[in-house]
Amino acid sequence: MSTPSTPTGASSLLTSLEPFSRTSIPRLQALYSDFSQQKRSNPTSYQSNIDWWHEALEAVLVSGLQHGSLQAQTPTTSRFEDARSSPSATISKTDRLVLHVGRELMDRLRVPKVGKPLALGTVLFELRNTRTVVPLNEFLDAKVSIYNPGWLPTRIASFVVGKPLWWALEQVGLVGDEGLLNYGSHKYHHKDTSWWGDYVFIPLLENAANAVVERHELTLASPADSLFTFESFRTKFAGVAGGEENLPLRETDAKVLVKFLERERGLIVVENDVIKFIDKSVSLEERRITPVDRGILELKSAIHNLQLQIEAIQSRLEEYTRKASSALQQKRKPAALTYLRTRKQLEDLLQKRLGSLGTLESTFITVEAAAGDIDILKSYESSTATLRAILAHPSLERSRIDATMEALAEANADARDVDDAVRIGGNVAFGVDDVVDDAELEEELEQMIREAKANEKPLETQFDGIRTPETSPSGVKFPNIPTQPAKEAIPAV
Repeated sequence: MSTPSTPTGASSLLTSLEPFSRTSIPRLQALYSDFSQQKRSNPTSYQSNIDWWHEALEAVLVSGLQHGSLQAQTPTTSRFEDARSSPSATISKTDRLVLHVGRELMDRLRVPKVGKPLALGTVLFELRNTRTVVPLNEFLDAKVSIYNPGWLPTRIASFVVGKPLWWALEQVGLVGDEGLLNYGSHKYHHKDTSWWGDYVFIPLLENAANAVVERHELTLASPADSLFTFESFRTKFAGVAGGEENLPLRETDAKVLVKFLERERGLIVVENDVIKFIDKSVSLEERRITPVDRGILELKSAIHNLQLQIEAIQSRLEEYTRKASSALQQKRKPAALTYLRTRKQLEDLLQKRLGSLGTLESTFITVEAAAGDIDILKSYESSTATLRAILAHPSLERSRIDATMEALAEANADARDVDDAVRIGGNVAFGVDDVVDDAELEEELEQMIREAKANEKPLETQFDGIRTPETSPSGVKFPNIPTQPAKEAIPAV
């Protein structure tokens, strides 16, 4: 399978992305052609092309290729390597969630031997229908969630209106590709630029929102960790959209991300420049930013700004120390003294700033502890109210408890009576005497024990009662019974 050539520059980075790297030139030529008419003639191929472009545009966004500074790939870089992980691709200052469609993007999507995409307008139209992309202005201005069916444009009715009714509306020219209520894909001719604009990619936005929530949960330790300014939000969640971790989020990306977390996810509230993460389970009354929140955020921002000042002062101290040393080496004593004097002033300023920072941090810790105590007391109050509500249940009244326990005791007594009656009746039915004399059982047991012991005596002890003397008790003499057998007489020879 032949693959696109790989010249240097943006086209080299483009062809190294998936799905460009696995697509042959003939296939790319078909994808870059105006295939809008295939929607009726070959819907399977048409949908396949739309899916391919969906993947391609996401790859362009995530890689940061849509605009920014670029460097060509080195010859040793594999063209099948993802530009996102290529160390030779330096891409900065580019949005990762919003696709900016215009002349610059069309030029960057140009592929040698293929040209520019002629059906990109059709692709974006279909992606809008499936809620994959949303125009930036519509997204930011929407009052309800984009997941609310009532928000979607009229053309989305093609997915919910019954096919028979939709077919009838097509016949009278109200809907369909050429209908009055639909902006058909054929409208976006490759020479028409009315579809140019900014589009939010919803799947990428959802992934970025998930990354924000995960990072926030990992670092949440106090109420102050849930409060941000817009700028601190951009810094805190740098890289969640796929960009560089050491660079803040782009302003446009941050705006759509904040709006999505507020409106679609319900995880934050925003007032002016204050952003606060909240629990989705809290009531509407608590979904607000209080004066306490603003005070904590101001204190947090002051500490951050003071830390930046201290870092800057320390950098200047090091700089003037180097300058003083260099001046001494060059035997420029007046200059060295000037540098040392300035360094001394900076040292005094640094000590003041460090003292102020210590005071602010101590105050901040106290405020955080107090804010945490408020939450703890709210939990206590909620637990107390819950316990009182449970104890106030009619089933837990003392009189009802006593009545219930008495009824339970009576029921157990009735159960025992029934059990005894059943057992006695069974004994009578089977002829078993229910009354057994315990003394009789004991005597029988002792008799069995004596018999067992008698059977265990040695054989010689069983004849202890046999009298062996010559005279019996009655005076009758008996011959002596030899204890040894008589030897057999030996006949005389």
